Amino acid sequence: MSLEDITATIRDKAQSMDANGKKIKIDLKGDGTVFIDATTSPPTVTNDDHEADVTLIISEENFEGLMDGSLNPQMAFMMGKLKIDGDMGLALKMGDLFS
Repeated sequence: MSLEDITATIRDKAQSMDANGKKIKIDLKGDGTVFIDATTSPPTVTNDDHEADVTLIISEENFEGLMDGSLNPQMAFMMGKLKIDGDMGLALKMGDLFS
């Protein structure tokens, strides 16, 4: 899955998200970033690298596992495959993106 595919998938899922006034960044460890700006409704999704309230740091391979359901987000965090920098509560609320 390419960065463009990942971004398009998240953009589709973000259409059902409510604006929560927060900004989320997914850092794919050198393979790019996906930035979700939920200060707008619906949230905008880009590949810009901006400051965010929470940053998820994960490899592209493991992120694909989150997206297809083969990797549980909580297990990924516990096993060190997913690192969270910033608002942990916001990170926990992001489960809808991974279903």
